[in-house]
Amino acid sequence: MKLTLFCFGKLKESYWREAIEEYSKRLQPYVKLKIVEFPDEPIPSNPSLGQEEEVKIKEGKKLLGKLTPSSYLVLLDLGAKEYDSVEFASFLDKSFALGGSHLNMAIGGSLGFSEEVKKRANARISFGKLTFPHQLARVMALEQIYRAFRILNNEPYHK
Repeated sequence: MKLTLFCFGKLKESYWREAIEEYSKRLQPYVKLKIVEFPDEPIPSNPSLGQEEEVKIKEGKKLLGKLTPSSYLVLLDLGAKEYDSVEFASFLDKSFALGGSHLNMAIGGSLGFSEEVKKRANARISFGKLTFPHQLARVMALEQIYRAFRILNNEPYHK
């Protein structure tokens, strides 16, 4: 199985990079992981709605340019469906099956996703209503994916 995680922005602090490296290592027995980073689009200070939409469209084009027509895409998107860990494991399992054993997940930029990207997505999920820094969302995504594989393989995990 393959998992490509698309992210906007760089991990500047070493502790975020270390956490990503740790979960990437833990995921090795379960999935071939590839992380694709896109640079953040510059956002003017106090942007208009039009300027925000322009940024989302530019970021969306970068993401969509990396996908094939058959790519299965899951967005981590505020306000989308929420799961507990066991439900997320089941969702992940089904998504891999629907994606032909290759799943693409994306964490949007600070403004979220363009409508074009949302329409292209096969599924959208949320980690809740709270807002998290993108660096933390990336770590959380990998941790939850790791937890899901542990659940799917009937291996112990912290509850």
